[in-house]
Amino acid sequence: MAKGNGKTEVNLDLDRELPAAEDEETGPISITGKAGDESAASETEKLRAERDALLDRLARLQAEFDNARKRAVREQQEFREYAAADVIKNFLPILDSFERALKAGGDSNSNSNSNDFRNGIELIYRQFQDALQKIGVQPIVSVGQAFDPRVHEAVEMVDTSEVPDHHVLDELQRGYKYKERLLRPAMVRVARNARG
Repeated sequence: MAKGNGKTEVNLDLDRELPAAEDEETGPISITGKAGDESAASETEKLRAERDALLDRLARLQAEFDNARKRAVREQQEFREYAAADVIKNFLPILDSFERALKAGGDSNSNSNSNDFRNGIELIYRQFQDALQKIGVQPIVSVGQAFDPRVHEAVEMVDTSEVPDHHVLDELQRGYKYKERLLRPAMVRVARNARG
């Protein structure tokens, strides 16, 4: 034994120090025996057959997984493409009403025609609001409310004493929320007065 760096080195003669390999079924394997060669060859063949079977199974499982992944991607893509179909169906009656209103607006009798046209447009407006409400779109109430920069976009400050300071005086464009998410802020005029 030699010492180096505080560690001991052990020199082994590998031919003499290693124990002889033993086969689990037959005990020590004889290198020179013919029966041992046949036994080793049959064991090797069994292991190769098992390996080939496992590789085949692995290849099949990988192909199955790949097919399942491709199918999931295809289904997600189809879902995205057709997700709007139900929403679009809610707007088709509105489109029909617009067509009827435009046909009524093209008639020659102007006095009764303008009333019918106005009534048709009001009906379309209500249908449109109902369709938006069904899918979760809500208008933002602004007029008379305190200015909230999260849902209002101030376009103009107006000096007035009619409305309390920093309250919405007028709505120029309505804002909307989809469920709890802001789709578009309301464009508003905000009151500014000296009383505060």
